Amino acid sequence: MNSIRRKILTFTTIVIVIMSIIWIALTFYNYKTQVKYNDILNRYLILSDVSRSSNQVITDLNNYMNQSTPENFQKLESSKKVLESARYEVFKVRNEVNDFTLTNYIHLMGSLIETTDRLMGLERDSEAAVKDLAETARIGNYISDMTLTLIDMELKTHEPFYRGIMEQSIELVKLAIWMILLTSLLLLLATYWFSLSITRPVQQLTKAASELAKGKFDNEISVKSNDEIAFLAKTFDHMRTNIINLIQQIKEKAKLEHELQQNKILLQESHFRSLQSQMNPHFLFNTLNTLSKKAYLEGSEEISDLLVSVADLLRYNLKQIDRSVTLRDELIVVNQYMQIQQARFTDRLQLKLDIDDSCLDVAIPALTLQPIIENAVIHAIEPNINGGIIAIQVKDLTEYVLVQIEDDGIGMSEEVITQILMERQVQTAGHSTGIGFSNVVKRLRLFYERDDVIHIESSLGSGTAVLLQIPKQRGEIHD
Repeated sequence: MNSIRRKILTFTTIVIVIMSIIWIALTFYNYKTQVKYNDILNRYLILSDVSRSSNQVITDLNNYMNQSTPENFQKLESSKKVLESARYEVFKVRNEVNDFTLTNYIHLMGSLIETTDRLMGLERDSEAAVKDLAETARIGNYISDMTLTLIDMELKTHEPFYRGIMEQSIELVKLAIWMILLTSLLLLLATYWFSLSITRPVQQLTKAASELAKGKFDNEISVKSNDEIAFLAKTFDHMRTNIINLIQQIKEKAKLEHELQQNKILLQESHFRSLQSQMNPHFLFNTLNTLSKKAYLEGSEEISDLLVSVADLLRYNLKQIDRSVTLRDELIVVNQYMQIQQARFTDRLQLKLDIDDSCLDVAIPALTLQPIIENAVIHAIEPNINGGIIAIQVKDLTEYVLVQIEDDGIGMSEEVITQILMERQVQTAGHSTGIGFSNVVKRLRLFYERDDVIHIESSLGSGTAVLLQIPKQRGEIHD
């Protein structure tokens, strides 16, 4: 992972390297020019020293010839040594152009030194001394003239160099301008790329944070970089995942609390109805038993049996409806209820049973089948003058027991079926138990903890079939 600090250091290093290369190139070129210029200047100085030394020798020689004092002698010896030194330095300015002239120039200096040495050994007023002194003056003039000639030749020789320096200076200015422009362009591109590599991930991260602030947690936070911002984005995305999980947990908890609240409400309603039903039950039982025995004694066995069925049905209804019973008990109650209804509707009501006895021990909430049967009687039998048929079928389907309650009544609309399955209260005629179809659906789902425990197949005018899928391994049976 490349850190932002490493990127900054790399970028700074590149800038320093580029500027250093430019500085070294310019310094090296300037150094070479300066060395060449110093060499030319040194050649001029050597020639100038020769001319000055020769003149000094002639001056000191004249002074010595006028006054042959030890002091003038020392000055002459000293200036002569300087001239000899300048003579050796002159060899440094030799080249192909001034080779011949410089040779003569050196010979002149040698002649001047020899003439001076010879004069120092002659009498001052002798003819030879006067002649040699004039000779030294003439040689000195030659040296001066030749010095000018050599300097002029040097100027002509190095004129192309001066012009080259001027042209190179102009080209160097142009090169410097192009280098500045090119370097500035490269630095701008590098700065743009560098800033983009930092600002783009920051913008992506800012956008993701804005989405989270708006409550949009579905988009994954992904930043394509290899620095600290990518690590921050991964941490941010991990936080987003945790928030989603936390929200899901809160929703599940709220759902459980809602179901618990609904269960409490249902339980309170059950207790309330149970209390209502238990109001003076013994008086009702004793009254029904008395009426049953009286009817039997008076020879009305059918009325006696009906009263017994009503008493049993009443006693069964007084049980806690949140308890579980066997399917066998539910079918017994359904049979008693149908006996009462058949006495009411006579031949208009027909009951068909297809029961698999091996399935009768499965657990089922109390008062589950009777409200469904009663709903069929109210909506299928009562409105029809010709009555109807209610068929109850119990089958063993390996994984569960299927209880199917079917009638040939007017059926249900899709809207009513949806409301019942969504456990909404449907306005129907009153049930004897006070338990509506929606409450039966809710109780079954709570009891078996499954939503697919009940299905309704119906359409208007084609009857209704209620299918209960009773799991075999669920719940305990309470007496």
